[in-house]
Amino acid sequence: MKILTRYLVRTYLGMIATCLGALVAIYLVVDFLERFTKFSRAGAPLTALFPYFLCKLPEIISQTAPMAVLMGTILAIGTLAKNSEITAMRSSGISLVQIGRPLLATAALLSIILLLTEEFVTPAANEKLRYIEQVVVQKKGKAAFFRRNNIWHRDDNLILQAKLFNPETSTLSGITVWEFDHELQPVARLDAAAAIPAGGGWQLQDVTSRAFTPLGGVAAASKKTEFVKLDLVVADLKVAAKSAEDMGFRALLRYCQTLSDSGYDATRYLTLLHAKISLPFAALIMAFLGIPFSLKDNRSGGVGISIGISIIIGFSYFIINALLLSLGQAGALPPPVAAWAANLLFAGAGLWFTLTVDS
Repeated sequence: MKILTRYLVRTYLGMIATCLGALVAIYLVVDFLERFTKFSRAGAPLTALFPYFLCKLPEIISQTAPMAVLMGTILAIGTLAKNSEITAMRSSGISLVQIGRPLLATAALLSIILLLTEEFVTPAANEKLRYIEQVVVQKKGKAAFFRRNNIWHRDDNLILQAKLFNPETSTLSGITVWEFDHELQPVARLDAAAAIPAGGGWQLQDVTSRAFTPLGGVAAASKKTEFVKLDLVVADLKVAAKSAEDMGFRALLRYCQTLSDSGYDATRYLTLLHAKISLPFAALIMAFLGIPFSLKDNRSGGVGISIGISIIIGFSYFIINALLLSLGQAGALPPPVAAWAANLLFAGAGLWFTLTVDS
């Protein structure tokens, strides 16, 4: 079995690499044509295209790997069946379980590699990617920073810190605004529960203001609302919110804990947290579904049809998963259910194909 296992894994990895290369190439060509036009219109140096796509490569691979595994599974087993190698293995007393085991082990290893890539490579690459998009191409300054689990913004003599930004309602929560004099000495501080955009600034709600006197005294007052003029637009904050999505699992876990400890609703980010584990294992699910499915279909010679159906299955997974994640972020489903439901659903389909493959 060692020789057979090496042969199966080698064939399988070759097909996956071919499919992944083709999918990544198609993705890059389509995205290149779009980005080339945007870079040209913005007057950005075209030399920035190479580091841009180099930084985007980990994200592209993560998105296309499950489909590549599914197609590679179908093509590998289809090739073995076409050459009567599956029949020869079965005639030698090798079961379908023994045939599928090294393929599943390979897919599991790929899922672990994707998980580690999402944790250690993709966040740094995405941060550089956002910098190229916002600063090099769009010529924007870093108006809003998402660092140390907070949103920061500086505007002249004001510095704003916020715990949370909700892109759906364009609302900031957990706000502190510091005012400084020309010598960078604190003059006043505003603490607010929330803020909404208003013409030329933000309307703070449930405000506690503190004015600092030169002698070290503090004069405090409470207000229902207060307007603060800040050159901070919602688009900048959406970039900051995007940075949360680009965090690794550990950084996002710390952020969710900070939000929960501060009394804020972290449902949106908890869903993203669970998805960072569930999505890399989509590759294993695609293999688990593709192996018995292709064995059933290849027996009747429908390799081409099987590939087409598998592509439909792959897109169906991503559509269903995206829908479930949206429901989880909106609070309609518990975050673990929203993140893992698609995997469990398609794993169940793979189990049914496995149990009926010999029927």
